[in-house]
Amino acid sequence: MNQKHGWFDSDGFYTALDRTRQARNLNWKQVAAQSGVSASTLTRMANGKRPDVDGLAALASWAKLSTDDFVRSKTYQGSPEPLAMISTYLMSDKNLSAESAAALDEVVKATYERLRIRK
Repeated sequence: MNQKHGWFDSDGFYTALDRTRQARNLNWKQVAAQSGVSASTLTRMANGKRPDVDGLAALASWAKLSTDDFVRSKTYQGSPEPLAMISTYLMSDKNLSAESAAALDEVVKATYERLRIRK
């Protein structure tokens, strides 16, 4: 696997998931039922495989873990791009429909591009 730019630490995520399971005194079958992922997803993860994006989201939500805590990088240092952050906040706003969030995102993007300082 090319780890030049960044990667997801699936082993670290699985370990944190296991600690959550143990703290809640559950077995893996119960984790699967409560999180909504298949038992086979958990078995694959135990064998070093990565979950799909929806499985990852379900497990992170169930365990109250931030996937950001498991993103690793050897080369990139710095802050996220402002437009990426704004888009993320808009898309997660429960007061906006997906269509409204996308429309507002386009307005912000166009305005930002017009007004940003060029280096």
